[in-house]
Amino acid sequence: MLKLKNTVIWAATLGLSLAAAAPALAKVDFGKPGEPVKLIVGYQPYYTQSWSGVVMNGKKFWEQRLPKGSTVEFQIGLQGAIIVNAMTGEKQHMGYVGDMPGIVATFRYIKERGGTDIRIIGSLGTSKQQCNIFFVRNDAPQFKDGTEAVKWMNGKVVSSPHGSCTDRFARLAFQKAGIKPEKYLNQNIEVITTNFRAGKLDAAVIWEPTASKLQIEGIARRAASGEDFNALDGGFLIVLNDLIQQRPDIIRAWMEAELDAQLYLLDPKNAGEVAKMAEKQTEKISRKVLWTSLYGEYPKAIGGGEVKNQLDFVVNDRVRSLLNDATAFLYSLDNKPAAADKVRPEAVMDQVARDVLKARGLNSPLGVVKAQPLSAFKE
Repeated sequence: MLKLKNTVIWAATLGLSLAAAAPALAKVDFGKPGEPVKLIVGYQPYYTQSWSGVVMNGKKFWEQRLPKGSTVEFQIGLQGAIIVNAMTGEKQHMGYVGDMPGIVATFRYIKERGGTDIRIIGSLGTSKQQCNIFFVRNDAPQFKDGTEAVKWMNGKVVSSPHGSCTDRFARLAFQKAGIKPEKYLNQNIEVITTNFRAGKLDAAVIWEPTASKLQIEGIARRAASGEDFNALDGGFLIVLNDLIQQRPDIIRAWMEAELDAQLYLLDPKNAGEVAKMAEKQTEKISRKVLWTSLYGEYPKAIGGGEVKNQLDFVVNDRVRSLLNDATAFLYSLDNKPAAADKVRPEAVMDQVARDVLKARGLNSPLGVVKAQPLSAFKE
């Protein structure tokens, strides 16, 4: 098992305020095109939607694509904010993150004040049941569907990590259901898990694979998801603009390898191997939980759906819609982790990803990971 390094767990709204954006740091020298490169990549094995990073680390597809002699160090971020902060300090060069930290990253550079210029170069996927999952305490009533479950939360104690994709979904669901919790707490996943065990929470919104862990271990009950409210979640591949400008050959090579990884995820025959790789790259999460988080099927009454993840690869219309909605949400928050209601036009640079798709005769989306019966899991 990997040993997690000491790190800060979750910043309240995905990082530092942009009001005090730091001056631009000295450029990292990535060498000349064709030369070996040393990359440091932040990734999230504890966030299922970003598991193409797990596959890249486990299968080492990058070795076949980067210049000979190149090295890649994968560093775990327990949450996307940690990766964004590391990239802001140019201690990491590329990151596999969820939609909210990915968007926040693009605002770390402001023309008038400088900062670190980070761009979105590809999509890791979109779903309605990767980040957008409601849980309720075990002794809650049985509900006919997810909408009824959320209506039950009126006047109750509910929690999520504020400023994250779970927070955006929770607020949307509360609005659509026409309810208001008595308390809507800002807690990270570890605290939510502890409070469910202690009986201090009525409900919470969390992401995979923790969601499957709570369900399988009987800590709390899954009750609803984005399937019930037509709400998307997603993930992005982000990179320092210095790397883009200095080494277009590296960006092309990485996106070729990323495509290999996403195609590997799509093949249902690889489900067991993907779960094994995730198990090796995480701690205290069983292979069954990990398999279930990406491949396991849940009943419709508790927010289950046929599609566990859609591999978009590029920022297509579906991903762009999510990007716009999520940016507007971040801008609406009091501390404004997004400095505008839309990302700057140059923040999305997915042309290389589009060129890679075209060269291989493929289109976006690549396909979908379909839910499988839980009985399909094999040790």
